Amino acid sequence: MAEGENEVRWDGLCSRDSTTRETALENIRQTILRRTEYLRSVKETPFRPSDGLSNAAALDGLNKLLAHLLMLSKRCPFKDVREKSEFILKSVQELGIRIPRPLGHGPSRFIPEKEILQVGSEDAQMHALFADSFAALGRLDNITLVMVFHPQYLESFLKTQHYLLQMDGPLPLHYRHYIGIMAAARHQCSYLVNLHVNDFLHVGGDPKWLNGLENAPQKLQNLGELNKVLAHRPWLITKEHIEGLLKAEEHSWSLAELVHAVVLLTHYHSLASFTFGCGISPEIHCDGGHTFRPPSVSNYCICDITNGNHSVDEMQVNSAGNVSVSDSFFEVEALMEKMRQLQECRDEEEASQEEMASRFEIEKRESMFVFSSDDEEVTPARDVSRHFEDTSYGYKDFSRHGMHVPTFRVQDYCWEDHGYSLVNRLYPDVGQLIDEKFHIAYNLTYNTMAMHKDVDTSMLRRAIWNYIHCMFGIRYDDYDYGEINQLLDRSFKVYIKTVVCTPKKVTKRMYDSFWRQFKHSEKVCTYCGLPCNLAVILTLLHLMTLKSFPTKRRTFQHSCLWCPLEGNLIVVLE
Repeated sequence: MAEGENEVRWDGLCSRDSTTRETALENIRQTILRRTEYLRSVKETPFRPSDGLSNAAALDGLNKLLAHLLMLSKRCPFKDVREKSEFILKSVQELGIRIPRPLGHGPSRFIPEKEILQVGSEDAQMHALFADSFAALGRLDNITLVMVFHPQYLESFLKTQHYLLQMDGPLPLHYRHYIGIMAAARHQCSYLVNLHVNDFLHVGGDPKWLNGLENAPQKLQNLGELNKVLAHRPWLITKEHIEGLLKAEEHSWSLAELVHAVVLLTHYHSLASFTFGCGISPEIHCDGGHTFRPPSVSNYCICDITNGNHSVDEMQVNSAGNVSVSDSFFEVEALMEKMRQLQECRDEEEASQEEMASRFEIEKRESMFVFSSDDEEVTPARDVSRHFEDTSYGYKDFSRHGMHVPTFRVQDYCWEDHGYSLVNRLYPDVGQLIDEKFHIAYNLTYNTMAMHKDVDTSMLRRAIWNYIHCMFGIRYDDYDYGEINQLLDRSFKVYIKTVVCTPKKVTKRMYDSFWRQFKHSEKVCTYCGLPCNLAVILTLLHLMTLKSFPTKRRTFQHSCLWCPLEGNLIVVLE
């Protein structure tokens, strides 16, 4: 009776046909009750030492099934599945078996649960989106529930991710999930690692690979160096990194495979930043998302505190300090006044190219000295660090460590002219999906700021976009970088830089410390893949130098290009 969770087939619950879901639920109910009866009978028989291990395995298997049912009872978009899952849990409890309960207070540790759309209360259009996501993944994850603040972007994100992971492509399915694990592990994002470990096994991946990167095929091990540099110091990418992968004899990558791999790496590096930046909680059915301990009188127990799950009242304390509502109000007013004044200056006089270049260099240098007070190294846990090598390697400010990196002018290489067609050629349709996501995110606004409506937010959104690129030495010739210090205060810069460069160090205090009168939906960083545009473009330019692929304009002959990965934190202003 110690079969694993894979004995149960959950696939039927993803069907849009209610009869199919009903049949699947009945099979699940019978399996769980059969296991429950077995464990009850074990309790009533005399103990034999030889039974101890098998009984523990049986209980562990049942607990995993019950945790999955708990997730379905809270997060399935189909009402019949939610209700039947809850019924099965209660039936098990009535037989004397302890059932799990959720830990924490919703999908995000930073955003009160009451402000996030509740599953079951969505409109028809959102229900269709939830159903599509559930059908593709077998779950409605916390990332989706936080990103739902911006449905248009969420739809594009889910479509792109589904194509990368599940549709026809150069890489086999288990490779795709393993690369996702490698990428998320580089940023110590156990949330994403755990999700893709389950997905990797579900599509037939070899469990031995999960014991450490050294147990994976040499071809994947060879990808580790590119993963490391892309994640932490992308300006150090050279064509030798690409050449080494393409010419590794029996372990070499094809061009199409490498394009697929690079898109996956940058996608999950960015998604790790979103996960930490929005305080995404563990999934209900994963470690840290549930407990089998009963609740205490105060509605949470010591195990909750250990896992960072405090009471609702405590979670709502403003950790940034005692700031009055009036002070926060005046912060919004002051920001809008600065935007108005900057617009007037733009209309009256344009800075010269020399002056704008000088202001860029000043801002680039200053960005190197923006860091949080909590700047110590974070030691990765073994369950994450085993998926990558060189655990001490991380982000370093190039200017602060004596490294000279020339300014990269975006106008020299762009997605529209150089990246789009090449990605589509080597990995059909992905270029179109990525392009759609870029455009949605760059233009996404609801023309509000806090309590104000009908506001043109383009100036503020572009300041955020360009500030992040500036941290990596990327310059837009047509932008006046003097605007950044006018519009972005230090607390916001600290948050942005931490999310972008060392996302593991993001705290609720950082999140609470900026834009205190803005809605959570305005602060949510839709940061899933946008920085990948320049990373993918420039990495592909290396491929062009090796294979002499022509672009619309020219063939590039640079022997060493640097690759800005963590490029865009899009804070959507409603």
